[in-house]
Amino acid sequence: MILKLNTSIDEKEASKLAEKHKAFHINYQESQHLITSSSVKEVPDSLKGKVDKHWVFDNDMQLASREFQAETRTIKIGDLTIGGNTKNTILIGGPCSVESLDQIQESARLIKSQGLTTLRGGCYKPRTSPYSFQGLGLEGLKLLAQMREEHGLKVITEVRDATHVDEVIEHSDIIQIGAKAMYDQGILRACAKINKPVLLKRGFGTTLQEFVQAAEFILSGGNHQVILCERGIRTFETKTRFTLDLCGVAYLQEHTNLPIILDPSHALGYRYGIEKLAKACVAMGIDGLLIEAHPDPSVAKSDAAQQLTHEQFIELKSAISPVAASVGYKIV
Repeated sequence: MILKLNTSIDEKEASKLAEKHKAFHINYQESQHLITSSSVKEVPDSLKGKVDKHWVFDNDMQLASREFQAETRTIKIGDLTIGGNTKNTILIGGPCSVESLDQIQESARLIKSQGLTTLRGGCYKPRTSPYSFQGLGLEGLKLLAQMREEHGLKVITEVRDATHVDEVIEHSDIIQIGAKAMYDQGILRACAKINKPVLLKRGFGTTLQEFVQAAEFILSGGNHQVILCERGIRTFETKTRFTLDLCGVAYLQEHTNLPIILDPSHALGYRYGIEKLAKACVAMGIDGLLIEAHPDPSVAKSDAAQQLTHEQFIELKSAISPVAASVGYKIV
C-alpha cells in the first residue's frame, strides 16, 4: 500500500511515522509518502486523518505501477529527456568492453558524429568464465570519464558487484545494473540513495514481476530515476543467445510507469539480425536502444560476435529513424 500523507505532515514527522509503521518513506513530487507491503489493504487506524490518498495493490509492484502514476516517468540524461510525453528514443552505442584509449576514443567519435549523446562501455565485466577478459576496472572508468570531458558525452557502464558500486556511481552518468546483478541488494540499495539514472536489466531467468520488484528496491529508497531494460530471456531455443521478450515489453508498457530500453545485441548474440530486431523494438514506441558497436569486432575482447562495426551502426541508425518517425518518435 502507498499512502500520501496530508500537507500538514513535514518530512521529519513522516520519517517518524515510517519508523513506527515499519514503512518506507519517500518524498515524491513534493509530497510525503509511506510505502508498506502490498499485504496491507487498509489504512491503519493510527494514520487515519493523516492520509490524503492511498493506493492498494495486489502485489509489490507499487511505485512502478500505472495505478499509482498513470504517465511514464520522465528521466533526464544531461540535456536530454526520455519518458513522459517526450517521444524520444535514445540510441546508446559503444563497445561491450572498454579495452584501450584508442578503441574508446574511436567509439566516442562515432557517437558524436551521429549526433547522439550517450556512450556505453563495460569496465567491470561479469563474465561466465574466470579465464575471460574481466575488464579494465577503474582504469576503464577513467577512460570513460575522459571521453565525457573531451566529447561532451554522457557515459553508462555496468556494476558487476557491490565492491565497486561507489566507483561506478562516481565516474558514470547512468549506472547499469546487469542481468547477473539484478538481484544484488547491495547494488540496488546503493543505487537507491543516489540522484542519477539507473538502467536495470532483466535477468535472463527472471519473471516480469521479479524484474519490477527489483526496481522497487531502488524506487522505495528514494531514487525515482529507474529505467527498465529488456535484454532477452533464456528459453529452450539454442540457435540464438537469448529470446527478446517483446510480449514482456508490451506488458511493462501497459502496467508500469518506468521508461523502457531494449538491448537486441545481447538478445540475439549475433550481429547479422541486430538491425532487424532494432526496427521491431523501435516500432513499439520504446524509450531507448542499447546497441554494441566496436571499431573492429574481430579483435574484441568480449562478445565479439554481436558487436556491429561502426559502419553497421551508422546504417542501423539510418534504418531505424524512419521507423521511429512512423510511430511518432525521434532517435536521439
